[in-house]
Amino acid sequence: MPHSDIRVLKHNYSTDIAEYSNGSLSNLSEAIFFKPDIAVIASPAPCHIAIGHSLAKGGVHLLIEKPLSDSLLGVAELLKTCKEQGIVIATGYNLRHLESLQYFRSALLTRVIGKVLSVRCEIGQYLPSWRPDSDYRETVSSKRCLGGGVLLELSHELDYLRWIFGEVEWVQASLSKQSNLDIDVEDSAHITIAFQGGDQNYRLIGSVNLDFIRHDTTRMCVAIGEKGSLRWDGLSGAVSWCGENSREWLDIFCQKSQRDDTYLAEWRDFIECIATSKKPLVSGEDGLKVLEIIEAVRNSAESGKRIFLDMTLAGRGGKS
Repeated sequence: MPHSDIRVLKHNYSTDIAEYSNGSLSNLSEAIFFKPDIAVIASPAPCHIAIGHSLAKGGVHLLIEKPLSDSLLGVAELLKTCKEQGIVIATGYNLRHLESLQYFRSALLTRVIGKVLSVRCEIGQYLPSWRPDSDYRETVSSKRCLGGGVLLELSHELDYLRWIFGEVEWVQASLSKQSNLDIDVEDSAHITIAFQGGDQNYRLIGSVNLDFIRHDTTRMCVAIGEKGSLRWDGLSGAVSWCGENSREWLDIFCQKSQRDDTYLAEWRDFIECIATSKKPLVSGEDGLKVLEIIEAVRNSAESGKRIFLDMTLAGRGGKS
């Protein structure tokens, strides 16, 4: 950004100057005294709300890495403060900025396969190979105290499913540690989701599988409709269609993105929202909705019951 002064707040004191920055800050008090116009919060999820609230009270616009937090505690209060201060808060679910996912959503909204009858969504990658330059046991993904586990780390899927298919009515789920990975969090989640809308004869149901254990890295969503099926492949950037009475998939869109493309798009959207007062593509409220789904999934896994999300009880995780 032209004419900007960029500072990096580090957990541990360091005199090193981060690339592209003008210097470092050693604690939150220094950051508040610096009086930034905007802040990107990319610390572990359990730290997001406390840092965000301190900055929001000073009128700082916030882009917070996903998930918005590791629980619902304090999230509604942060959003209230942002509203009172008139500042932008965006949540970093950057997959919404993928051209292929946007195409997939648009095609479904134009009913290219008619009414959607079922949804199948899965993502999986072997955790030790996810960040090959790091010891997986020391990463955020593997530690409960840092907001790890598949449910939080892979919550992109919960965000884009809600974005495409609408609000969630209920969930039923199982969370487990299936592998011998040296982690203290779940490595697998199997979730059934029912979306709001429909009638007594129709309710759109989706299955969501998240894991840290599969070696054949996968990120995919398939919508099954009255007139065929539509498939999004998040790794190849392809959207494929299989029509009525057909046994073959036909690629109808393909856009292979570079790793930084969605982050740059997310950043541009955030800056535009500050300049024009438009709503972010992924708002703070969207981040809260995902946490409500996550809380309902946890409740279901613990109780073995189907958990209904009651949006009038935001912050208490739903009801059974």
